[in-house]
Amino acid sequence: MPQELEGIYDAEKYRKSQDYEKVTMRFSLVSGAFTFIILIAMLVSGGFAWTDAFVRGYTQNPILMALMFFALLAFAFDIITTPFSVYHTFVIEQKFGFNTTTQKTFVLDKIKTWLLSAILGGGILTFIVWIYGATGPWFWFVAWMTMTGFSVFMSLFYSNIIVPLFNKQKPLDEGELRNAIKEFADKAGFKLKNIFVINGSKRSKKANAYFTGFGQKKRIVLYDTLMNDFTNEEIVAILAHEIGHYKKKHVMYGLVTSIITSGILFYIMSLVIGSPDVAGALGASDASFHMGILAFGMLYSPFSMILGIAGNMISRKHEYAADRYAVTKYKPEAMTSGLKKLYVSTLSNLRPHPFTVFITYSHPTLLQRLAAIAKSQEAK
Repeated sequence: MPQELEGIYDAEKYRKSQDYEKVTMRFSLVSGAFTFIILIAMLVSGGFAWTDAFVRGYTQNPILMALMFFALLAFAFDIITTPFSVYHTFVIEQKFGFNTTTQKTFVLDKIKTWLLSAILGGGILTFIVWIYGATGPWFWFVAWMTMTGFSVFMSLFYSNIIVPLFNKQKPLDEGELRNAIKEFADKAGFKLKNIFVINGSKRSKKANAYFTGFGQKKRIVLYDTLMNDFTNEEIVAILAHEIGHYKKKHVMYGLVTSIITSGILFYIMSLVIGSPDVAGALGASDASFHMGILAFGMLYSPFSMILGIAGNMISRKHEYAADRYAVTKYKPEAMTSGLKKLYVSTLSNLRPHPFTVFITYSHPTLLQRLAAIAKSQEAK
């Protein structure tokens, strides 16, 4: 057990965290392998070409073809992978004491997700296919601007529109915690009106908090599980970290980076999406928007992984910066104790392999963050 966590992690819980890591890793490997096998089977058997031929038997309208094609694939994939979701929620998470999701909530979440995908995903896909047919060589630019507008809109209104479909949010009650948060926000020069509590305990006992939006739509959201298990000072310290992201312009940096990346993606996609060779590689006899999108997604996947690694590196750097902001502007001891509780409460892996951290971790490990905080305090 790491020395830094003596008194926080007992031997039994530390062993439990290692067991949790083993179980979740094996589950990830099995589910990932299953998904890969399904993809290979569809490619080898001509399943994508068969689906394309099936929808062409009902319509030749490019918008309807795309909607039917992706709806069939998405629904079929969701059905065959649902047992994995059930096992993860009701076996793994249940075994380690995290799950609070009822069967009713699970089914309702699934139905809501399908409807939301049909409305939002279907609406966006319809518009993109229409743009492709109407704008010709300017498709990539118009589609890019459209998706940029949608991204900004969702950044501002996600918590108002999407979150209420799944969780209840209510303003944080007047009292010591709200006063402490407001006092720190005022001291930090951070105008904050919207502080909400979300019923995260409806699905899991894991604690969390997040910051969303910008401008007048800034919002801090606390999970009720966080409020149950953390002191007021620890909660303020965690929120100081989130405010640090905003003050350091990490939120805006992420949005701008996402916009630039999506612009590059749309441009490259426009070069290959209408190619008969791309559709033919999947076994289709005729080029189409939906087959082009599918093939492009597969071809783009390795590049996406590289971008993901670069994004994780930047994200970890931002996490260190937000931690420094929190311990500089607030109480270092509250920040360190809050971090320890967060990682311990979720049975996080304390000693992941450095290569795993490099490839997949968007946050530094707990021990890395504690060491960085200690170093910044020594430098003061």
